[in-house]
Formats: sequence, structure tokens, C-alpha cells
Amino acid sequence: MLEALIFVVFPFCMVFAAVSDVLSMTIANKVSLLLVASFMAIAPLTGMDWSVYGMHLIAGALVLAATFILFAIGGMGGGDAKLMAATAVWMGFEPVLLEYLLYASFIGGLLTLATLAYRKSMFADFTRHNMFLRHFADSKVGIPYGVALGFAGLVIYPKTALVGWALARLAA
Repeated sequence: MLEALIFVVFPFCMVFAAVSDVLSMTIANKVSLLLVASFMAIAPLTGMDWSVYGMHLIAGALVLAATFILFAIGGMGGGDAKLMAATAVWMGFEPVLLEYLLYASFIGGLLTLATLAYRKSMFADFTRHNMFLRHFADSKVGIPYGVALGFAGLVIYPKTALVGWALARLAA
């Protein structure tokens, strides 16, 4: 059961956040809260050392502080900032967190360039009313960065300690 939660909760939240951002340009607070609350409930049950557990929470707090500054200066949406911090809680102070941040930055940069090019193309006029493409076509709104965060999270998640723990349990 615990293994199933590890394999389902995080990926579901990443996909939900990405789709939500595409459709509405928002990422509900519930997604970030679910990520943090589920980590806080699951991690101790895996036998994670309390000091490591605390470092995971501190990693989330530090990422939240950094992304809050980016939000305050207009460089990032609030939902994106909270999602990054909640994701960092699952990663902890491990190399996988740096990998996640690098992937999110790289994918986000590609997404931004592609969106800007798309907005200047003739296709934007034809797809302006499509529910999945309307925010990509609208130059008055930002970039749905939750797509990059969700994709990066899904790519990196298999490298996390909790997934390693769950795979080891299933192999035993």
C-alpha cells in the first residue's frame, strides 16, 4: 500500500499541475499541500531517518523562500513557486534536487522559446479558442510554467530516495 502511494501521489500531482496550468494558468494550492502532506505522512513510514526527514522539509522551505522572491519581483507565478517548493520536499538535499531545478530551468526555457515563437506564428490565430492551446496563443498571459515543472518532476522522480525504497521493497 505504501509503495502504491509513492508511485501514484507525486506523479498524479505533477500531471494535474501541468494540465491545470495549461487550462487555467493556475495551480491550485491543494496540489502543493497534497504533495507536502503526503510526503510528511509517507516518509516516516519508510524508516527515513528523522534528520534526513527534516532536511527534506528544510529543502522545501529554502526553495519556497527563493521562489517567493522570484514571485515578488514578477519572475514567477505563485502557483509555480509553491509547486517547486513542494516538489523540493520530495527531493530533499540530494543531487536529485539540483537535477530537478536544472531540468525545470532547461525545459522551462525551451517552453518559453517555443511559446513565444508559436505566438508569432499564423497557427496562434487558428488555435486561439482551443482549450489546450489558448494560453499558449495569448500574448497577454504568461507562460504555463507548471508544464515544465511537472515534466521535470516526472523525469527526475524515479531517482528519488522514496522511489528507490519502494522499488527495493517490491523486489524483495
